[in-house]
Amino acid sequence: MPLEPARLTFGADGTPVSQVYGDVYHSVAGGHAQARHVFLAGNGLPGRWRGRARFVILETGFGLGLNFLATWLAWQSDPQRCQTLHFISLEKHPFHAADLAQAQASWPEFAPLAEALRRHWPPLEVGEHRLEFEGGQVVLTVYFGDATETLPRLATAVDAFYLDGFSPAKNPELWSPALCQSLARLAVSGATLATWSVAGTVRQSLRSAQFDVTRRPGFSGKRQMLIGRYGPADSIFQFRRTAIDR
Repeated sequence: MPLEPARLTFGADGTPVSQVYGDVYHSVAGGHAQARHVFLAGNGLPGRWRGRARFVILETGFGLGLNFLATWLAWQSDPQRCQTLHFISLEKHPFHAADLAQAQASWPEFAPLAEALRRHWPPLEVGEHRLEFEGGQVVLTVYFGDATETLPRLATAVDAFYLDGFSPAKNPELWSPALCQSLARLAVSGATLATWSVAGTVRQSLRSAQFDVTRRPGFSGKRQMLIGRYGPADSIFQFRRTAIDR
């Protein structure tokens, strides 16, 4: 199936909106602050990557690159950062670089990182695209295409998940029990997750995939968000992660 790029549009309040899903890309209260509160703090970062040789994050929904840029900036600012940060992201409807530039101009704190990202931005073609920054210490692997087709083919040990698809009511495929099982297959023992969604169907899907989930205060006007941890001690990637970190 050919790739359908996203088109950058804005709501009346200036927030970027997806025409395909009829949902916003981030809170009107502030994209960077939301990324720090929900995804970084929700996964115990930057603390959990400190002293590690390698730390892997998997994100559902690259969007405008906000979470990647916020994570990269946090890594860059942390003197105890892991040696290598690998950020994997899935995106069915990627933006053209020009649209990224327009949207990312709202976050001047990311300017040098955002410029580097756009300079390496790949052609909008279905498949895997690997981008390296910081002399190879920060790696972004972005998969353009349907996440439900990509995830079952991945073989990567994941330490933290950013679940950032559009609303479960408007984009149910990214929150389905099958997708959550695919995430669990990649999780190391003790892997964490965070998301702004606390929908009952989302909690049920994650629990059925052996993630222990808990609600906590959300960002800005949103009352709650969700964090979780993968419980089984016999994750198929547990021993692989130990070998990698030696």
